[in-house]
Amino acid sequence: MKFIVLKKGALIALAAILCLGVAIGICCGAAAATTASTASVREKVVVIDAGHGGMDAGVYGINTNTKESDINLALAKQLKGYFANAGFKVVMTRKTNAGLYGAPTKGFKMRDMKKRKQIIEESGADMVISIHQNFCSIPSKRGGTVFFDKSSESGTELAQCIQKELNGLNSEIKANEALAGDYYMLKCTQSPSVIVECGFLSNTEDEKLLTSSEHRKEIAYSIFKGAISYYS
Repeated sequence: MKFIVLKKGALIALAAILCLGVAIGICCGAAAATTASTASVREKVVVIDAGHGGMDAGVYGINTNTKESDINLALAKQLKGYFANAGFKVVMTRKTNAGLYGAPTKGFKMRDMKKRKQIIEESGADMVISIHQNFCSIPSKRGGTVFFDKSSESGTELAQCIQKELNGLNSEIKANEALAGDYYMLKCTQSPSVIVECGFLSNTEDEKLLTSSEHRKEIAYSIFKGAISYYS
């Protein structure tokens, strides 16, 4: 497989500069105003949602039987590192292997999603990225696919930015298109929100890549890079 990898340090530095530029612009505007002497700048808040967890494992790898929920969490933690190093405030909905539903009783799935929504709302999210893995009865299906709420212009743009970077990750995989989806997690905020299905655990080659810690780093970096291009 041929992977296209850019220098991470340069992009993280660019992200930090973008955040600083916003701060400087607002502060300069405040200084020019006759009634304002100071300006406060709120950090950009990125919520990273590792899908599933606990008794809800999601889908399983076709050969390794690896849980989707475990891959989601590993990717989410890696993605958090990239955003945090660039100066963003990062909030994780799920930090451990456990689910967010409380007692494992009837209705646990809806309780889990409502808890994620609560975290997103209370965080004041500027962006939400939900991490998942895909599964298809057609074993040849491969690659990442980003979903967005069709009623959200900003969500659509964010999805397209991330999709572009995922498509450039592996030259041997046919490019996918960002798709509109009617999903609960896309409607938890007015800010741009996407679901990133990073690959297909139903495909042998994708499964090998998704269970590789090194490749997961590249996926996370591509998602991060797409998010930064959205802001720029």
